[in-house]
Amino acid sequence: MAAVLDTARPATGKGTSRRPEIIGIALLLAALMVAPFFVYPFFLMDALCFALMACAFNLLVGYAGLLSFGHAMFMGTGSYICAWLAVTYGQPVWLGIIAGVAAATLLGALTGVLAIRRQGIYFSMVTLALSQLIYFVAVEASFTHGEDGLQPVAQGKIFGGLLDLSQPLQLYFCVLVIFAAGFLLIYRIINSPFGEVLKAIRENEPRAISLGYKADHYKFMAFTLSAALTGLAGATKAVVVQHASLSDVYWTTSGSIILMTLVGGMGTILGPVLGAFIIEGMQNYLATAGQWVSVIQGLVFVVCVLAFRKGIIGEVAARLGIRL
Repeated sequence: MAAVLDTARPATGKGTSRRPEIIGIALLLAALMVAPFFVYPFFLMDALCFALMACAFNLLVGYAGLLSFGHAMFMGTGSYICAWLAVTYGQPVWLGIIAGVAAATLLGALTGVLAIRRQGIYFSMVTLALSQLIYFVAVEASFTHGEDGLQPVAQGKIFGGLLDLSQPLQLYFCVLVIFAAGFLLIYRIINSPFGEVLKAIRENEPRAISLGYKADHYKFMAFTLSAALTGLAGATKAVVVQHASLSDVYWTTSGSIILMTLVGGMGTILGPVLGAFIIEGMQNYLATAGQWVSVIQGLVFVVCVLAFRKGIIGEVAARLGIRL
């Protein structure tokens, strides 16, 4: 076991302190608590949903070494199931979110059984193919309403009317609680024995297998957990924007999640959050630039690849000799 853990430890050495990580997380959550009083709450909520998706994706690619090109299918599944229950059957949004997470988890388990049989680019292409299959279902199925999507999702009240989600600040803090719960769960996973084994498999899978670990089982669990958390983000986003659409399950959404993770710092706990806010900030505040937004995002990505090979957070942490 010690040999496996040694392969998974960061370059800063055995016994690296987690204090910088904890301080960074505390500062992040403190900033997010006061942010809606200074920044447009809707933008913050949208960015938090994408940040949770990027963190869930980072759990898979940054710690298990599995690059998925099809994570949009889990986001779209969570979004559509939540919206479908709310719009068609008038169910409360909290029930829709739970159902969306359950559906994304089931889809993750089913696709994981197929995908983890392959490695490298073959794994990535299998996830992309399965994602496109789900997109085709979303286009053709009657309950999704095709290009019109499902709308409007009534936000309503929860906890016996104590919280009115139609009020921006109350909705924001509910979204923040969901993000914080998912984010801290991911942090706990990657710093648990399970997370250490995932890192060992990422670094040297044959060695981990030789020590008795069933690599496919660990990768399957990581894939399913990532799908569940992505579904949670997708269902929450459906409540925030009050609709589910084909863009939620389209392949470009998977590309955006990958971009967020790489820009912020793959394999870091805070990197995907920063990346999500950067990419969503450009989408929101540069909307008047039209198609030039994609060009600007491409330039940002090129700069990050050239100047920040480990992502913004990863490069800063490496230069300061700390772990984030």
